[in-house]
Amino acid sequence: MAALMRELAAARRIVVKVGSALLVGPDGAAHAAWLADFAADVARLKARGQQVLIVSSGAVALGRRRLGLGRRALSLPEKQAAAAAGQSALMRAWEEALAPLGLACAQVLLTRDDTEVRRRWLNARATVETLLGLNVIPVINENDTVVTEEIRVGDNDRLSARVAQLVGAEALVLLSDVEGLHTADPRRDPAATLIPRIARLTPEIEAMAGGANAAAGVGTGGMATKLEAARIASHAGCATIITLGERPSPLSAVEAGAKATVIEPETTPRAAYKAWIAGSLAPAGSVTVDAGAADAVRRGKSLLAAGVRGIDGRFEKGDAVVIRDAAGVEIARGLSRYPADHAAKICGLKSDAIEAVLGYTSGPLVHADDLALSAGAVTA
Repeated sequence: MAALMRELAAARRIVVKVGSALLVGPDGAAHAAWLADFAADVARLKARGQQVLIVSSGAVALGRRRLGLGRRALSLPEKQAAAAAGQSALMRAWEEALAPLGLACAQVLLTRDDTEVRRRWLNARATVETLLGLNVIPVINENDTVVTEEIRVGDNDRLSARVAQLVGAEALVLLSDVEGLHTADPRRDPAATLIPRIARLTPEIEAMAGGANAAAGVGTGGMATKLEAARIASHAGCATIITLGERPSPLSAVEAGAKATVIEPETTPRAAYKAWIAGSLAPAGSVTVDAGAADAVRRGKSLLAAGVRGIDGRFEKGDAVVIRDAAGVEIARGLSRYPADHAAKICGLKSDAIEAVLGYTSGPLVHADDLALSAGAVTA
């Protein structure tokens, strides 16, 4: 299992999904002992220079106890009320676990639109990036207090994969009620064996998920949704590790050789993001640049407003735009950090003059991280 150690040890950013069954004890209160052990896991990763993001369920489960709703089936309004009552308890549980180790955390609530609508995606990413830059651990959950079926991510397995995609994480850890994906349901088939490593998710592999946690008491789709999350993560260049969460310090256990399943990524996070920009987004406008800016863009540098000579189209912040040189040749595509009308006002301006004109600044017109060279673009 040494390869598992490399998956975690080599990751710059790690997203860990923690489910309600791990976080909330049988009495409906936060499982303080497990949280303390897990916090020590997180502290160990951060001490060696890694960034950790936590996708945490538990708000509805904790809110049930506060509101005296018991364990009966809840209506949608009751679920939303429970989430509202439980969110503060959930964050207090994380704060009480992390603070003794000198770790600060912050709550981030997302809906599906925050991971799919480009403008909101950029805003969510900027918030999370800022928290990480301030050495704060984001604790992320779906915004169940207001979310409806139309805008739900669906479950926190998939949400954690979207978060991994959002921040360009190299490793996603899904803490489960089983040790990983087996050839059959290990609770029903004594001959079932663990699959330690999956290079590519195939229909045959996915078929094994049907009964993998059928007796878990949390629905039969648990392992299936984990593989769906792994597919999202793999396309985004992120490895997925599925392992048993019901043990002290589960991340340390995996690195020490505990059983788990690893689904390998198809590419790297950076390459996946660039490919998405280059081929998956319909441009909403174009930007014409001077020779100096064109040369900088071809070398993978950010597009500054100072080098922009013209704006075409009616794009919003976060929309894809085509970048053309003075001859009208497409050299790149990228995500604009300004809407078209604001971009037009700052054409030719140096970066330190933008705030005086717009009242704010979002940095370069297109950041290098959000830029993909077009086919045939020449780089130095």
